[in-house]
Amino acid sequence: MKLRGPPEDRSIPELLSFGVINIDKPIGPSSHQISAWVREVIEVDKTAHSGTLDPKVTGCLPILLGDATRLSKILLGKKEYVVILELHEDGKKEIELNRVLEEFKGEIYQKPPKKSAVLRKLRIREIYDIELLEIKGRKALLRVECESGTYIRKLCHDIGLVLGHGAHMGDLRRTKSYPFDDSELTKLHELVDAMEIWKEEGNEELIREIVHPGELVLEGIPKIIISQTAAMQVAKGAPVYAPGIISAENEEILTEGVEVVCYTQEGSAVCLGEFTGKIDSSKGKIVNLKRVLV
Repeated sequence: MKLRGPPEDRSIPELLSFGVINIDKPIGPSSHQISAWVREVIEVDKTAHSGTLDPKVTGCLPILLGDATRLSKILLGKKEYVVILELHEDGKKEIELNRVLEEFKGEIYQKPPKKSAVLRKLRIREIYDIELLEIKGRKALLRVECESGTYIRKLCHDIGLVLGHGAHMGDLRRTKSYPFDDSELTKLHELVDAMEIWKEEGNEELIREIVHPGELVLEGIPKIIISQTAAMQVAKGAPVYAPGIISAENEEILTEGVEVVCYTQEGSAVCLGEFTGKIDSSKGKIVNLKRVLV
């Protein structure tokens, strides 16, 4: 068995088998269709996206490739959107709208719309921040930072109810799907061009700019460095035992049950797991496996 090499030294096939692309989703296709198109272009067995965007919504849609699809739940975290709130009455003052927006910060109750594919039952979602960027006539431009699974259309409707005169969602764009944002997005035709240039000319420059190692998704999660021997055992499904630990970062936050990522000394992600709280133990399990990445 051969473990994946360091991210910076991987061949293009290795990169495509455990990579992520930050796609700029256009109006029209669904997130599922975008994921399928990327799978065909890249020629990998499987792809996964970071959270559904409706056909009319644009913006940040990270697509996971190959074994990186095992990281899809990690991308279901914070999202950020820029949305046009279409007000049903002229003359809403900035101070009044800001007052109403403040009421929506924190936990809110939402029921998925009738067209949603999920079960329509009341659930709680958190609005981390909501900000009025601009208001002109019946149009207000908002920035919303929220928990994954928040329905922005429903949020706009509810804001209108509190205002007393109604409102609905206009154009919507996702600007962040943590840890990705819209500062470096790839259009579908750019991906196609990059693949063709690599295949026909052997030029890897463009495809390496577009496809990032899957480890990028794991940034921010506490790291544990394990030996090559331990990594080989993890690849077979074994937990991480004390003798296999080389070092641990951010030991002060390593408490029982904390999610961690185990890496080889070369920086290749081996597994996701739960810390047992026994870093000083000379034997016994240190990390219980949740997901093997090799």
